[in-house]
Amino acid sequence: QVQLVESGGGLVQAGGSLRLSCAASRGTFSTYHLAWFRQAPGKDREFVARIRSDGGTYYVDSVKGRFTISRDNAKNTVYLQMNSLTPGDTAVYYCAAGFRHDLYDYPYWGQGTQVTVSS
Repeated sequence: QVQLVESGGGLVQAGGSLRLSCAASRGTFSTYHLAWFRQAPGKDREFVARIRSDGGTYYVDSVKGRFTISRDNAKNTVYLQMNSLTPGDTAVYYCAAGFRHDLYDYPYWGQGTQVTVSS
């Protein structure tokens, strides 16, 4: 069973950037599809981006052109580079790992990291 630990969250002004990291332990990292989700206060958890085991990526429309998901299989780490941040991006960000083709179905989750964007 893979364990995921996110880092890199924090407070940033609108227009700024942050890079989130998610380190995995156990499991065969290179075989997992990896994703980032976020949950804002009072809202449901929202899919943000995914990178497949073969490197293919997919983004929710609201972050296209601003966020980039990437992975380093040698470091067992997935990243989310977030640029041009807005207050609407404020949320707890979670990484997830799984094998299914379904964009939203992952058995393994991290504990989350808070991102706060001030106006």
